[in-house]
Amino acid sequence: MSDWQIGPVPGRGLRRTADGELALPLHISSGGRHRAIAQLVLTPAEAEQLHAALCYALGEQPPPTPAPECRRPVHYPGGRQRY
Repeated sequence: MSDWQIGPVPGRGLRRTADGELALPLHISSGGRHRAIAQLVLTPAEAEQLHAALCYALGEQPPPTPAPECRRPVHYPGGRQRY
């Protein structure tokens, strides 16, 4: 079993590259030791696919308090609540 871990780099968020792609820095560690920082680079189309997949996966769960605005419920007058 591998003890490799990959996660976002604290304080370094998603950014747009000069080519218009999106880059997310990721911290890679193994055995509790830092190994590298790599970037997940996505085209806008790939980012949209990932966004849709995450929305679908998270859709049934209520958003946590610090959730971004796009995850907060929208209340329509006379209608049902939507996310």
